[in-house]
Amino acid sequence: MIWLIGPGGAGKSTTGPLVADRLRLPFHDLDVRFFQRYGGIDEFIATHAYEGYARANVEACLSLLENGCAAVVALSSGFMAYPPAVHPGYPELRRQIEDCPTTFVLLPSFDLEICVAESVRRQMARPFGHRGAWREEAVIRERFPIYAALRVHRLETMRPPAEVAAAILARLSFAPATASHE
Repeated sequence: MIWLIGPGGAGKSTTGPLVADRLRLPFHDLDVRFFQRYGGIDEFIATHAYEGYARANVEACLSLLENGCAAVVALSSGFMAYPPAVHPGYPELRRQIEDCPTTFVLLPSFDLEICVAESVRRQMARPFGHRGAWREEAVIRERFPIYAALRVHRLETMRPPAEVAAAILARLSFAPATASHE
């Protein structure tokens, strides 16, 4: 698996298909998969609370792993920030994702303020499912330290998606590595 992690608007759903196409692998956007299984995320959270959403999202991710096929997977923005008790399989799944040499954190910038501003701008430009600028900013500020602390490859995405995809493909050209920064 090639895992893509990052805030909403980081470029996971844009870059992921480019990488998958180049590698002739399927691309799975966990948010889309969730929607197909359960319906709208906001509606699900309204009915089942955020913890119920996180638990169902972990189940959706685990279902991807059942077939054992290679793929490029864009995780939901908060996936790596769930509490360990959200699902019995989550701690091990999170560890596997973080230990995987083909896991990438995509951030608009490694600078917190630039990352926040650009992520909020991108989220507000989307025609669906954003929480309002103040809430998007709060969520990104809360999760940024989690993304930054992951021991995985990190890439800045304030450049054309094809360049981000090329950087991922270049990182894939070598075996296990320590966290790389570009």
